[in-house]
Amino acid sequence: MELQQLKYFQTVAHLEHMTQAAKELYVAQPSLSRSIARLEEEVGVSLFDRQGRNIRLTPGGRVFLHHVERAFAEIEQGIQEAADLAGIEKGLVRLAVLYTVGAQMVPELLSVFRREHPSIQFHLSQSTTHILLDQLEQGEIDFCISAPRPEQPGIEWTPLMSEEIFLVVPSIHHLATQDAIALSELKEEPFISLKFGTHLREVSDRFCLQAGFTLQPTFEVDELSMVRGLVAAGLGMAFIPALALRNITGLGIVPLHVTDIPCQRTIGLTQIKERSLTGAARVFRDFVIAYFAQHEAGA
Repeated sequence: MELQQLKYFQTVAHLEHMTQAAKELYVAQPSLSRSIARLEEEVGVSLFDRQGRNIRLTPGGRVFLHHVERAFAEIEQGIQEAADLAGIEKGLVRLAVLYTVGAQMVPELLSVFRREHPSIQFHLSQSTTHILLDQLEQGEIDFCISAPRPEQPGIEWTPLMSEEIFLVVPSIHHLATQDAIALSELKEEPFISLKFGTHLREVSDRFCLQAGFTLQPTFEVDELSMVRGLVAAGLGMAFIPALALRNITGLGIVPLHVTDIPCQRTIGLTQIKERSLTGAARVFRDFVIAYFAQHEAGA
């Protein structure tokens, strides 16, 4: 049994079509068919049901495919770990970040990290908390920076920082001259919010319920920059995290502290507890934890 045979089998199993598999593998179809037949002889069971040009995995074929893919994943892991030993500084880190922290946190963080480790490469993405955790569990990323603390078993979450969430009003609003406000006084005001499925929307809903009313936004949007823009246009008020309020001079918005409800969230670094990391990923994890510990201590 050879790795090439297993690769052929995996491709045919995914495509369920011998001709298409042969094209993808750049091999003659008769050669591919003979290779699959030899593999079935070695395994001792039929791996496919033939139905004209289309083929389907047998129950035995599905079981065998599961183990083949695990074997390929282990080989890939071994290649990564071997390459890792050859040079951590040439490794890759796959990082995904919550939408509402990415643009504000990541550039500064990576700028400092890259001064110490200029050869480590990154694959970066942003999404909602639920998608980030799905990507993590599927092995598509090494870490995510997210909130709140995940409840799924097998996930390790290291708190990095807590940030206040402000109520932001237009600079022309009658409350703009104040420093703070009770949220319970604002149930008749128009609100702007992110759509359902985002962490900021979830905490915004919770804050309002704690203040005695249900959040019913006048505008629901996809991006935090749009939220800021609509507030600046005088169309309502919104909850916006402190990180997203850096450099807001001249944007036409004013942040207010909320006095009657504790409005804050904790952001953490999330990873799969038992999954091994490349050397580059371990270096980045240790750097991130130390970086935020230093900044929190100096806050």
